[in-house]
Amino acid sequence: MNIFKKYTGWFVLGTLIFYLLSVTHSISVLLPTLLAWTANVAMWHTLAPSAKRQVSWLMGVGIAALLFAGSKGIWMSWQQVFAVNLPMLAMFVAVSFLDLTSTTDKSRALPTGLSAIFNTAIGVQVLGAVINLSVIMVFADRMKGAIKLTPIQQFILTRNFSAAAWWSPFFVATGIALIYAPGMQWQKTLIPGLAMGFTAIVFSSIEAYLRKKGDFNGYPIRRESLFIPLFLAVCVIFFHFIWPDISILVLICILAPSATMLLMRTASRWKSLSHFVNHKLPQIGSQFALFLGAGVFSNGISAIILSYPQLFNLDSFTFSPLLFSLTLASMIVVGIIGVHPVVSIAIASPMLLPLHPDPTQLGFLFLSAWAISAGSSGLTGLGLLMTSRYQIPTKIIVTNSVYYAIFMWLLCSLVNGFFL
Repeated sequence: MNIFKKYTGWFVLGTLIFYLLSVTHSISVLLPTLLAWTANVAMWHTLAPSAKRQVSWLMGVGIAALLFAGSKGIWMSWQQVFAVNLPMLAMFVAVSFLDLTSTTDKSRALPTGLSAIFNTAIGVQVLGAVINLSVIMVFADRMKGAIKLTPIQQFILTRNFSAAAWWSPFFVATGIALIYAPGMQWQKTLIPGLAMGFTAIVFSSIEAYLRKKGDFNGYPIRRESLFIPLFLAVCVIFFHFIWPDISILVLICILAPSATMLLMRTASRWKSLSHFVNHKLPQIGSQFALFLGAGVFSNGISAIILSYPQLFNLDSFTFSPLLFSLTLASMIVVGIIGVHPVVSIAIASPMLLPLHPDPTQLGFLFLSAWAISAGSSGLTGLGLLMTSRYQIPTKIIVTNSVYYAIFMWLLCSLVNGFFL
């Protein structure tokens, strides 16, 4: 087990490298799958007790469902059970490299007032869209200073960070949507997604200003810090236009590490990369465990549905705007009470796919569920970070965002009905 711990980061990195090789059919997908599960075992000891319980339940229920379905003659392939979320894990590893391009400026005074609220909301969404969760900690640690982070600062950060799920190709939610809504065209959700993300910024900024009357310490955004996220987003769109046959996921897996090595500011690239692989990559165990567990769980649900086609027959339904709205409301509610969005997506996908929904509409449903529930819940990963690191009570996180969640749910339903 010690050798596992010593080389954990390399198992994680190997998952990305050998996944890309498997896409070219140079090697079997079995190798990156084995590396991902080996990394999961090696990182298991780093998980919080709550994460271990959640993943153990997912695995346990999933395996029990698979065995029960097997007794009925329904067997899923090993690729479906163990490798379904492999592309998304590879993407997560690739995007983690972007943490090496972030910088922190501690010399500038914290801005105040409405412009500080608005700029902080934009900054955390744009930077978080590419660099992901580490941005939240960079912003929050700087904003709280010598005092505690306030609930107003908390919802400006969490809501707007999560809102990037609507439009960012680098966000984990996009990888999940592309997998669980096969055939989804991300480009078609980009404009509605950007509109939803901007609405989240405006809604949250106005609410924060009205509640604090401008008494708000924001984050000192610098224009140059927005260059990398915008540069990468343009690169993804450009290369996808040139090579449409290459999936968005694969493009991100290639571009994110490449751009990091090109743009990182350090005296020694090799030393920084080596430290990152050995010390930073082994810290993403909760994501590996959750997504691998969710893969087993979702295929268990799929197997049960296949075992009882009459019981789960939704042929009398169509994927109408009403069904979209009701499903989204259900996913938001279970997300707020602590079910991770990837789990609710894993449950909803096998039940909705037999209705032959438009893949882009289905993908927008999953992105919306992720963006709203992750930004409003005190019990998913982002909320738990705010509770444990910044002592924001779970109840306050939820009550702060009830009206936000309802408003964004209604808006998503309208956007789906009129534009998608």
